[in-house]
Amino acid sequence: MLGSMTKDPQAPQLARLAALIADETRATCLLALLDGRAWTAGELARHAGVAPSTLSEHLGRLVTGGLLTEERQGRHRYVHLADARAAQLIEDMAAQVEPGTARPPRTLRESSAGSAMARGRTCYDHLAGRLGIALTDALTSRQLLRQDTGFALTDAGLAWFGATGIPLDRKGRRPLARACLDWTERRPHLAGVAGAALCRHALAEGWCVRIGSERAVKVTATGEQALEELLGISGPTLR
Repeated sequence: MLGSMTKDPQAPQLARLAALIADETRATCLLALLDGRAWTAGELARHAGVAPSTLSEHLGRLVTGGLLTEERQGRHRYVHLADARAAQLIEDMAAQVEPGTARPPRTLRESSAGSAMARGRTCYDHLAGRLGIALTDALTSRQLLRQDTGFALTDAGLAWFGATGIPLDRKGRRPLARACLDWTERRPHLAGVAGAALCRHALAEGWCVRIGSERAVKVTATGEQALEELLGISGPTLR
């Protein structure tokens, strides 16, 4: 009887997708690309610590598998995550890694980079880490964001984004607000159209700046003042 059961047609595709990610070099590249930017193949090879020829083979598999998109400009080959769904998949999988099972930092530089990432970082196109959680909590406490039945902006939240000068693109199929499980804080932060718009505005206005070659960001003095005025977030919680 078991032999007569029809195999789920999605099983082979799921197995192929899992195999794409089940390699440390490819996983390293996918996590790096969560910064939302395009990287050259050379930059990713140096980041992953492998030869360019080896990295090229891995990138080819990720592009063919639909997780990455490739663009060429002159002699350079740029890659970035295919879309927000690919980014969500990687971030969600990273959040499943138990904190105690991760390899401890081997150098002071690694330790500093890890602390910076935990403090604040970009998660594809929105803010994560303690910064992302602080923003999410502040929006929720001011009744601009609801979390009781999934993430949703309230009418007051929509008005707040408009009054703050943060436009929301509501034409596409991407959800306006979505919960994204933060892999360092183990709590959800704001993603979706609203999360992306807030991150974009924060970087454009100089509230946050990128630091180093990782996804880490830090809040500037201008950002501390703006976030305290707009959302009541105290400066020390952002450092």
